[in-house]
Amino acid sequence: MATRGIQLLKTLGVEFDVLTYRYDKMGARIAAEAIGQPEDVVLKSLVFRGEDKSFAFALISGNANVSTRKLGRASGHKHMEAAAPRDAERMTGYQVGGISPLGSRNTLPAFLDERTAQHDHLIINAGGRGTLVRLATTDLIRITRAEAADIRAA
Repeated sequence: MATRGIQLLKTLGVEFDVLTYRYDKMGARIAAEAIGQPEDVVLKSLVFRGEDKSFAFALISGNANVSTRKLGRASGHKHMEAAAPRDAERMTGYQVGGISPLGSRNTLPAFLDERTAQHDHLIINAGGRGTLVRLATTDLIRITRAEAADIRAA
């Protein structure tokens, strides 16, 4: 399935591998297990909303959680909260469970957990439930203009 995310990577000439699995339930942990990869390289693509009603992506390993306080500091907001699923879908053009910064309808600021960013390659949703891509971390950062930041909850 050629999602907008996959089409974007092809257009940009980025090297990547497509990994698919049968989508039954949402979650990076489930995806990692289904494709036989460690959770720390399979990303959650989460959408958060600031107090000014702006949105941002938080990209973090499947086995970690986002600290809203740290994300707020990194993004220059006093307060950040998880976006309502309806808002996340509206902002990205993707269904929950298939949300990705790759090919998102709106370009949102992206914050990649600094510990997660230490891996050479990461696996992220390609914009469809059960469709992931593995690509170089440097390519992911360049394409999404992600800022590596300490956004991980203790």
